[in-house]
Amino acid sequence: MKQLVLILFLGHVMMSCYTNTKDSVVIETNGVSKDTVISLEKDTLNITNALVLGRFDYKNDSSFVKVNAEHTQKTIYLNREVYQAFLQMLEAAKQDDIVFKLISGTRNFKEQKAIWERKWTRYKHLNPEDRALKILEYSSMPGTSRHHWGTDIDLNSLNNSYFNSGKGLKEYQWLISHANRFGFYQVYTDKVNGRTGYHPEKWHWSYLPLASQYLAFYNAHISEKDINGFKGSELAAQLRIIENYINGISKKAINYN
Repeated sequence: MKQLVLILFLGHVMMSCYTNTKDSVVIETNGVSKDTVISLEKDTLNITNALVLGRFDYKNDSSFVKVNAEHTQKTIYLNREVYQAFLQMLEAAKQDDIVFKLISGTRNFKEQKAIWERKWTRYKHLNPEDRALKILEYSSMPGTSRHHWGTDIDLNSLNNSYFNSGKGLKEYQWLISHANRFGFYQVYTDKVNGRTGYHPEKWHWSYLPLASQYLAFYNAHISEKDINGFKGSELAAQLRIIENYINGISKKAINYN
């Protein structure tokens, strides 16, 4: 009888371990909140050329969810896992009287094209290369934005100066100290260490547990010839968009994993 009880007990333990390993991934927060862990459903990533190029409808993709209105003043969608991680970070920040609002999330090719071509018209007084370089200070060519992936978020302000003093500085310092523990990294940091591409963006944070995989897929499957369908797209190869901009991210992001 004792042997039977022991066998049943061991079987229960083994089944519990199997279920936890298969169905979820737990990310420790290293002290952000003593009881806080991120427990996320573990889906098999289905990465495609269409996804990394933004040529899909995220509103009809089950991997994406609409952000609750209390966290944004706009209609924003994010990858489901990214949104769960953001909510965990949000709760930890509230304990320190920090509030984060999403001002941008997922953008597909069509939405990025509208931004790009609006600026292309604005800078029509410049020659094509300078025109593109001016836009590329802060905006991506359609098909090259990390916002296509649903992994990247913009927080509180699109102005770096906001984060240099007062409430904005407090928010930025909190992110620098704690955001990595939830998977979020500032990818467009200062260029003092030779980073290329976009100007620094203190508001732009990327969920690297997923974004690093999308970037690896992009580098393996996409070339500049796939970057097309908008005004000025012929400059992608000349400006080495993939090398200088898509891969123009912080060393922490490059070395992630």
